[in-house]
Amino acid sequence: MEIKRIHPYVESADPEVAREFYVGVFGLDVAMKEPVLDLVSPQVPSAQLIVTPLGMETPQPDFGIDVGEGSAVDEVHERVRAMGIRIVYPLTNEPWGVRRFFFEDPDSRIVNVLAHLKHAE
Repeated sequence: MEIKRIHPYVESADPEVAREFYVGVFGLDVAMKEPVLDLVSPQVPSAQLIVTPLGMETPQPDFGIDVGEGSAVDEVHERVRAMGIRIVYPLTNEPWGVRRFFFEDPDSRIVNVLAHLKHAE
């Protein structure tokens, strides 16, 4: 399994204001606008900030770990299940091309394990 990136999630009452703020202060690039705002460092593409509208996710993840491939998501899912860790969002292929699930860590943080699916998967 390859960890491609780890990124925090922040909720915003106004993602457009958040975009202007983080682009203005840090010079981040906008990599994606829908379904979430994905802001990326132009120098280090794995350094990202995900901005979601208030209430978009239930539960709202605290951070995401991109494991690179859909099969790696399945491996982590099986490991989490075998360890008896609480899964709070089921293993799902989202319409926007991401395979993911959420689990709760020992400190009650919600972790989104994900991979962008290729057309062949």
